[in-house]
Formats: sequence, C-alpha cells, structure tokens
Amino acid sequence: MIAALSSRARRLLADVRAVAATEFAIVAPFMLVLYIGGVELGNGLAMNVKVSATAHSVVDMVTQNTSISTARMQAILGSAQAIMAPYPVKDGSGVSLITITVSEVSTDSSGNATVQWSESTSSTGARKKGDPMTLSSFTAPDPKNPTNANISLILSEVSYNYTTNLGYTIAGTVKLSDSYYLFPRCSTNSPAVSTFPYYDVKYSSSSTTCTCIQHLQQKSC
Repeated sequence: MIAALSSRARRLLADVRAVAATEFAIVAPFMLVLYIGGVELGNGLAMNVKVSATAHSVVDMVTQNTSISTARMQAILGSAQAIMAPYPVKDGSGVSLITITVSEVSTDSSGNATVQWSESTSSTGARKKGDPMTLSSFTAPDPKNPTNANISLILSEVSYNYTTNLGYTIAGTVKLSDSYYLFPRCSTNSPAVSTFPYYDVKYSSSSTTCTCIQHLQQKSC
C-alpha cells in the first residue's frame, strides 16, 4: 500500500499536463483587471480633456460680448454640454452629470474681488452676488497694476460626475473638474467714463446681447 502511494506521488510530481491551463487560470484575473483598468483610465483622461475644453469654450463665448441676454447665456450653457459628446451628460435616471457655472468677478480700487453675477446649469451651482473671491494664483497682476485693481474677469467652472463601468461599489464616482478665467475681450467702461464694475460683461434679466463686433466695429451698442 505504501509503495503504491509513493509511486502515485512520484507520478503526480512528474506530471506536467495542464500546467499551462493552471498558470492561465492564475494569471487571467490579474490580466483582466489590468485591461479593464486601462480602459477606464483612458476614458477618465478623455473625459477630463472634454471638461477642460467645455470650461474654456464657455468663458471664451461669454467674453466676446460687452453685455449678454438671459436667452444668449442659456444658449451658451446648453450648447456647451454638447462638447462632452460622445460621453453622456445625464445618467440613466435623467439626472445631469455635468454642472457648468459662469460668473463675473470684479475688483475695486483696492483689488478686493467680489462676484457681480453668476449663472449655472444647476439650481444650486451659481455663486452668490457680492461674495468675496480670491483670484487664482495664475491670474498674475500687471506690473503697472500690482493689486489687480479695477478689473473684471469671467470665471467658468465645470464639473462632471464620472462613474466607471465597473460600478459604484467598486470604484465610486469620480468628480472631474476644471475652471478658467478670461478677461472680457472688448469692454471699454473704464473708471474714467463709468462706474463700478469696470471692463465687465453686463448680465441681468433686462440685458440685451452686444457682441464685440457690434460694440467696436458697428458702434451699434
């Protein structure tokens, strides 16, 4: 009996059949995780690029006006969501995955920045008028204006809730976000000829749209 068991043990140790299948069974789960993770990482990076492009496009379109109507603002915010294509902007329940907020930030003669107006695709996304703001460190002051006094900036902020295809319980929701500041392109309301805020883009419920071409070339507004 003992001799038979020893013989079988020796044959088992020398048997190399199905070794490749066994190794594949061990390695396959790890390879699958790496592959899916690479795909998810690629999607996340591509979406992040789209988020940045959306933030830049919104602020670029707004700053090409000296005043902007509510209808034009809503058209800009609505159309900007198309930049995220082919990625979805709503989840399966119809809840928006993207929030776009555009605000004007103006400084007084001492360089103190406050929000002048704000509009958002979310009911809770807009900033409150009059709230103090700290300008981005990337907004470098002009050597002739070291405190950034009497200027206006348009701030675009975009966030996107990205849920991986692996599901919420595995990876959760990742918030991709970016923001962008730009100076109004053609505002001419300087402290010498106007009142605060200066060099801004006018926006209110009664505003009408006045583009840079209308303001500077046609002199129609």
